[in-house]
Amino acid sequence: MLAPARDAETAIEAIKCGADAVYMGSESHGARVAAGNSVDDIARVVDFAHQYNARVYVTLNTIIYDNEIDDVKALIGRLYDVGVDALIVQDMSVLRMDIPPIALHASTQCDTRDACKARFLQDVGFSQIVIARELSLDEIKKISDNVTVPIEAFVHGALCVSYSGDCQASHYAMGRSANRGECAQMCRLPYSLVDAKGRTLIENKHLLSLRDMNRSHYLEQMMDAGVSSFKIEGRLKDVGYVKNVVAFYRKRIDEIIASRSDCYCRSSVGYSEVPFEPRLEKSFNRGFTPYFLNGEKTSIASIDTPKSRGERVAKVKRCYGREIEVVADVQLNNGDGIGYFDEKGEFAGFRLNKAEGNRLYLTTSVRLAPGTVLYRNRDKQWDDMLEADVCRLIDVKMSLTRQLDGVLLTVSDCRGNVVSKELAIALEEAKSPQEASRQRVLTKVGNTIYRVSDIDDKLGNVFVPASVLTQLRRDVLEMLDSAQRENYSRDTRAAENRDAQLPQGQSLTYHDNVANEMACEFYVDHGASKIERAVEVDMPQGRFTVMTTRYCVRREMGKCLKTSAGREWEGPLYLTSANHRFALEFDCKQCQMKVLALGDAKNND
Repeated sequence: MLAPARDAETAIEAIKCGADAVYMGSESHGARVAAGNSVDDIARVVDFAHQYNARVYVTLNTIIYDNEIDDVKALIGRLYDVGVDALIVQDMSVLRMDIPPIALHASTQCDTRDACKARFLQDVGFSQIVIARELSLDEIKKISDNVTVPIEAFVHGALCVSYSGDCQASHYAMGRSANRGECAQMCRLPYSLVDAKGRTLIENKHLLSLRDMNRSHYLEQMMDAGVSSFKIEGRLKDVGYVKNVVAFYRKRIDEIIASRSDCYCRSSVGYSEVPFEPRLEKSFNRGFTPYFLNGEKTSIASIDTPKSRGERVAKVKRCYGREIEVVADVQLNNGDGIGYFDEKGEFAGFRLNKAEGNRLYLTTSVRLAPGTVLYRNRDKQWDDMLEADVCRLIDVKMSLTRQLDGVLLTVSDCRGNVVSKELAIALEEAKSPQEASRQRVLTKVGNTIYRVSDIDDKLGNVFVPASVLTQLRRDVLEMLDSAQRENYSRDTRAAENRDAQLPQGQSLTYHDNVANEMACEFYVDHGASKIERAVEVDMPQGRFTVMTTRYCVRREMGKCLKTSAGREWEGPLYLTSANHRFALEFDCKQCQMKVLALGDAKNND
């Protein structure tokens, strides 16, 4: 289970809650520019994670400009030196850089939709592949059957409406490139849907805003399809969100592993003691969808609001400005965040100053009509619970034996480490039984990450001072820490097969995001003869595709062109707002929708 982390503290909490790996941005070139971290902070996470055999991946998954190559090389060298396990990348120039042998993972920004693309990425040196979010179980199985490297798939969190890596809308309209970590989230804005005659079919709705992914009910099927790394989205989410979601998925994955121990095992070690019962619906979400995983084409959009609506909790009975009388479905608490749809259909909200039964007291005045439905999108009591400390402990076994001139304490753990220390001490027969008192001393491991699961005490009825045993225990556990640091092993970079041929043929378009000469050389070596540069380098003129989506506005609104209802909307169709206008094209054969720029926006880059 791979967890997101915006900073070192979040990463450490994710690992405590049971993550087998975390991914986080570094000082530059991460696809979330607002979630960068210093190499020193990443080193702190590495030291913590490796205690549990958990891994740390760093995202360097933006496109890279020619004048940045040397800086990226230097950064990679520093990340390797502090022990980072792998880099998540999209720009193929990294494959040609003179860098240490750090493992490389193909980012979801590489837009891997089929087995041919996955096999190519494996052949050129990627040791793990993050596949497109849009794939069904059958499509995932076809990919995993054709590669030998691990397959990683998203299981939870926010969704990009476009295939990742193939969205140019933000750069085109706002001069902020998603492929440079600066997405302006064009898909979360309100639009009107207009037909060829200028008639408004849908007015001012969030027509490209998707619900959040939730595949918690499909984890076992995904395992059977070949997924071995389950990725949670959310490098901009707060620590409470990450703790809750990670704890939930850890529990579910462990249940599956326990039921099928002959097939599956966990990649890290340690048992998490979580003092709260995780609940996915309590954390930020726009409603949930499995997003094409099971092949069903159900509703997947959140067109009314791109915000977290939360759970329905009450209806307004009367409103007196700063005081509201409600019919409540649940108990509300001081500090709760409450949302509602106003008379314009927009989602608004307020914070409860005080809740007394069915009387709510606000810090600001509102006007709410009787019958207005209220939603709780921040549960203060729940958030307080999430602040409780989580411990992740490693079981150790101890063996205490008598030597000719003293005692020997041996400790082994589930990571494969075994350490011993002998202490010279004169042993005398005790006047009373000693085993119970020795166990009490040895199990007092204090603020370490260890939990003593078994003690094999073969000393017999001899007396050993508690202070001597205490120091021996401390020394051996420190030796165990050192052994783990010494024995931890990282994956290394796979070799590039220079004979591997591009699956998309000899011509590359701006959709392939080639932004520098080193990437060009890579593609030429693998069969490319014509390479169109990324839009960040050379913006196309006129009409061109800025989003390719498996989501379809027509299908979402019950107007699919394959049905009679589809003829009710006369194309072409357009998405319009006060500042933007895009054309829509529908590829019914591929069941895809394309969003096209019309060439009348300014490039502000």
